[in-house]
Amino acid sequence: MDEKRFVVALFGLAVAVVVGVLAYQFIAALTVSVFLYYSTRRYYSSLRRLRLPARVRAVVVMASLAIPLLLLVSYAVVLLIVEARQFVTQYALVDVAAAHISWLDGAESVPDLTVEGLYSAYQSGQLSPFVDFLSENAMVLTSVTSQFLLNLFITTIVTYYLLVDGRRIREWLLRFDDGAIIREYLEAVDEELEAVLFGNLLNVLAISLIAIAAFTGYNAVAPAAVEVPYPTLAGALTGIASLIPVVGMKIIYLPLTGIAALPVVLDGRSSLLAYVLGFLVVAVVVVDTIPDLLLRPLLSGENTHVGLLMLAYTLGPVVLGFYGLFFAPILLVVGLTFANTALPRLLGASEPDGLSPDQMRLSDFR
Repeated sequence: MDEKRFVVALFGLAVAVVVGVLAYQFIAALTVSVFLYYSTRRYYSSLRRLRLPARVRAVVVMASLAIPLLLLVSYAVVLLIVEARQFVTQYALVDVAAAHISWLDGAESVPDLTVEGLYSAYQSGQLSPFVDFLSENAMVLTSVTSQFLLNLFITTIVTYYLLVDGRRIREWLLRFDDGAIIREYLEAVDEELEAVLFGNLLNVLAISLIAIAAFTGYNAVAPAAVEVPYPTLAGALTGIASLIPVVGMKIIYLPLTGIAALPVVLDGRSSLLAYVLGFLVVAVVVVDTIPDLLLRPLLSGENTHVGLLMLAYTLGPVVLGFYGLFFAPILLVVGLTFANTALPRLLGASEPDGLSPDQMRLSDFR
């Protein structure tokens, strides 16, 4: 290597290190962007049938995800606030909390959740404890909010341009070809990531529909006293919660079971608990267990082992934090595909008779 090539290589290495350090600062947002890109790429490609420009298709895809999710979360938050206010008012929990939490001292009751009610409470000083608490913790709240919005902005921009320019990035990477090994590996990784992560999106949608049907069906046969509140919302949240490792859907249907059981327990109508137990059985078997046994193997990609994928979803957040939920399965697919396609050829391993490299899959050796 001559001096010019060495200088160029050194400069390229320095740039790569700087970019890598900067990217690491936002690894969570970048990981979520890659996850969303592969989850929605098939949907993005299917919109070509409508002959829409690439940028319009990208906007449609992101709006299809963002708007329903925003409405769902907003609806859930509003219902939670309303129900929590009714519960706090009914059992006079403000007085109890004020006796144990210093910054609530002076709060007498929860104001009406209307513009007039909040304005009246502010004028009367009823909101002073909450305003003082927010003022004292303004820096922390501002930092958390700004960090969240920054990561959300990065995720949106990166996902958008991955959808629009993903083909160009793919073609650029395929230029680095060494005896077809790199090309074969990159193409295999690209296909398997799409299969695995798109399968996760389908799994969320399928579980949401199953949960909505199960919760609505339960309400149709159960007495009003033990009905599940807001079955459609609860079912949709159950599907989203299926992405969370270990606890998953349990963070939705177990609290629902408690909410359905609490009124009849307080009223002494314990005979109705049989319906609540029936709801719990339906949630565990129909919503949680059966889809996990039947859907996940079908939607987990072509070559990635289901058990390893579940371990990745479980251990990723434990080791890496929140973004590990998205980073671990991507890393698993990248590693397994390398072991399946590139590594045997780099080590000069012989292929089984009658099989081409494209036909050699980890699934053949399970």
